[in-house]
Amino acid sequence: MTSHFPTTITFLLILVLLLSNSASASAANDTGPATPSECDAASLGECYNKPEALRLKLIAIGTILVASMIGVCLPLFSRAVPALRPDRNLFVIVKAFASGVILATGYMHVLPDSFENLSSPCLPKNPWSKFPFTAFVAMLSAIFTLMVDSLMLTFYNRRKLDADGKDAQEAVLLRNRIIAQVLEMGIIVHSVVIGLAMGASQNPCTIRPLVAALCFHQLFEGMGLGGCILQAEYGIKMKAILAFFFATTTPFGVALGIGLSNVYRDNSPTALIVIGLLNASSAGLLNYMALVDLLATDFMGPKLQGSVKLQLWAYLAVLLGSGGMSLMAKWA
Repeated sequence: MTSHFPTTITFLLILVLLLSNSASASAANDTGPATPSECDAASLGECYNKPEALRLKLIAIGTILVASMIGVCLPLFSRAVPALRPDRNLFVIVKAFASGVILATGYMHVLPDSFENLSSPCLPKNPWSKFPFTAFVAMLSAIFTLMVDSLMLTFYNRRKLDADGKDAQEAVLLRNRIIAQVLEMGIIVHSVVIGLAMGASQNPCTIRPLVAALCFHQLFEGMGLGGCILQAEYGIKMKAILAFFFATTTPFGVALGIGLSNVYRDNSPTALIVIGLLNASSAGLLNYMALVDLLATDFMGPKLQGSVKLQLWAYLAVLLGSGGMSLMAKWA
């Protein structure tokens, strides 16, 4: 599993190239088939203030970085607190809360954004208004995630069977590592996209509430990812790499948005299509991971199946996590 680092680097580079190309294309192609008042780059709004927006974005980079680092590192240091060790009930409840946050991120934040992008009046009606591309891509993304999940386990199990027989404990550990890696990939896509949107905005009235909402969002999403990394039982180096990429991707997206703000138009056809498809892919992945690999695995596992009381507390935690993150959709 040491191949995760170069894989993540390659993935980030591809993502940056896609977003940079969409910015260049949007600058080159200013004509659009949509309503001028909605798609005209000159429509800056009453709250347009570039210096103030830049100040808020620089503050956002620091605060989101700190919130993300705290969120992802809390579970990693939980072994020092006996009540928060993975075999304790409190850890199960906290993980259920964080899984609810990830589930709501997919359904209430990423998926609606994709619908909004791909149904924009700034896109040609044919084919974008004729077919539900968001739902289709999200479905394909979920199936692809299942395929990756399944094939990685199959190849590993066959290799182990040929070598020294199947070790059940090691198979569980491998599954936890697959969950941590695939979940981080989905979060990276989502984090860069939301950071880019904030970085490219010149509207302080939009950015100000978004900073607070994203801090809470990254804090709790980081707790969910951190719990998965903890259960994967990586060494210190690998834990640091995974935590680093989670904590820095949203600030990186904001910085990228600042750099592209002079050429990037979030209502250009190219930007809408690229961001919309990336959001749909991320939504399908996050929804699958939250429901199948996190919630279903825990709730159908022996610990929760052995205690109705703990199961009810875990359900309450899921509802609180998903409800709180759903409420944040009002601002972010």
